[in-house]
Amino acid sequence: MASSKEYLEFILGQLSGLDEITYRAMMGEFIIYYRGKIVGGIYDDRLLVKPVKSAISYMPTALYELPYEGAKEMLLVDEIDNKEFLTGLFNAMYEDLPSPKPKKKK
Repeated sequence: MASSKEYLEFILGQLSGLDEITYRAMMGEFIIYYRGKIVGGIYDDRLLVKPVKSAISYMPTALYELPYEGAKEMLLVDEIDNKEFLTGLFNAMYEDLPSPKPKKKK
């Protein structure tokens, strides 16, 4: 099942307090970027984030879920209705996220 544009718009609205939130559509789902780094994505209308140390400590009871078959487990964000929680989560995670890989030259 693909994610809906409505769910994406809702999540982007909840993250509107942050600068440089972008997304990329990928195979019916959406990858979420914060200041150029991949934080997670929207899969089957669920917000999932990378299980970096800061995210695990910010959400100690979060469930691990698969975004899609064959993928690595990610953390399910339950508190999507809480703007302050989401803003805090993304800010806490930023330093732990890997930097984007340099683009290959052709």
